[in-house]
Formats: sequence, structure tokens, C-alpha cells
Amino acid sequence: MDIRALKVYIETSVISGYGRQRFHHNLMKFFNMIRAGYFIPVISAHTIGELYNKKTPIEVIQNLATINYIEYKTTIEMNNLTDIYMKKKIIVDTYRDDALHIAIATILCVDVLVSWNLTHIVNEITIPLFNKVNIENGYQIIDIKKPEEIMFNE
Repeated sequence: MDIRALKVYIETSVISGYGRQRFHHNLMKFFNMIRAGYFIPVISAHTIGELYNKKTPIEVIQNLATINYIEYKTTIEMNNLTDIYMKKKIIVDTYRDDALHIAIATILCVDVLVSWNLTHIVNEITIPLFNKVNIENGYQIIDIKKPEEIMFNE
């Protein structure tokens, strides 16, 4: 049986988790599954900007360089959808960047967005609210999970 590779938007917290002890096992497995072709990794210029703005350790950047990811620029449409999320007050204004990740993944029609941001992104309360806005504005719903929720034993 052939398994279609999932198109996965990787949010900044997953990439920057590299080297952190509590994420080590799951992150190594996740990146190995990318390298094995189970996932098609998608990131945004927004993600790259966050990594560099946070003065991310060099080993995190080096690990990212070991996978062949597709990078997309942030568009006006993505910013407009983010504005709608913010007007609906799904999350507070200071976390607009988190909403932008969801808008980017939604507009790119990825299979799943992975994140370890449990406060604003992988959250049982906010996910349905983001998806309600998506449907109201003609977009598909977005599946949002922690990396370990999409991994399986090879």
C-alpha cells in the first residue's frame, strides 16, 4: 500500500524546539520522517523571520537545512485572513504572528499545521474558532496538531 506524503506546515515552535531536551525524541523522529519522505515540509518566510529575530541557535538553523522544505512568501491574502481572525478576537493582538501561521497554512491548503504552541495554536478552544472564520470566508478548515500526533511507527 502506498501512502501519500502529507503536506505539513511547520510552525516556528517545532523548528526552534530542536536541541530542547523535552522535545528531543519527538523532534528527531519527526525530522527523520520528513527525510524519509512521509511528509512534505512547508514553511513560510514569516517562520524564517521569526527564527532569525529570536536569535535562534545555529544548531537549529543547521537542522532545518537538512530537510528539503518548500518556502512560501507571506501574501496580502494571508495578512487579510489574519486581520479577520484578529477582528474576531480569537487570540489577543500581541499574538498576531500565531494567527498569521494559521492563515498561511489555511491559504496554502496544507494537510496539517504542526506546532508545539499549545496556548494559541494547538488549542481545543481556538481551533474551531479559526475554522469557523475559514468556512465563513470560503476557505477550508485547517487540521492543527502536535508533531507527535501525526507520526507513526515505520
